[in-house]
Amino acid sequence: MQLPVAVTRNGTERIMQTGLTKNISSGGVLFTAEKEPDIGVSIEYVITLGAPSDQSVGLRCIGKVMRANPSHSGELPYEIAATLERYEFIRPEE
Repeated sequence: MQLPVAVTRNGTERIMQTGLTKNISSGGVLFTAEKEPDIGVSIEYVITLGAPSDQSVGLRCIGKVMRANPSHSGELPYEIAATLERYEFIRPEE
């Protein structure tokens, strides 16, 4: 399932990097990214659920980077596997 993902924090550093999910489960997510993060660091990312419209909902997640591999799919250069330890839904402002 490909959904937009935005990485907003890598360890203590605030960043803004976008990608697409490749696989999501209750324990983690695999997504593409522009830059390779450090393995084992805390990461914060937001997955956009639904069509990009006023009805979309964000899922803000906190986890840890488990692995980062070069992508062979031709999209973004890295595939990142991260745990999903905590999450909250972010609804659009009304």
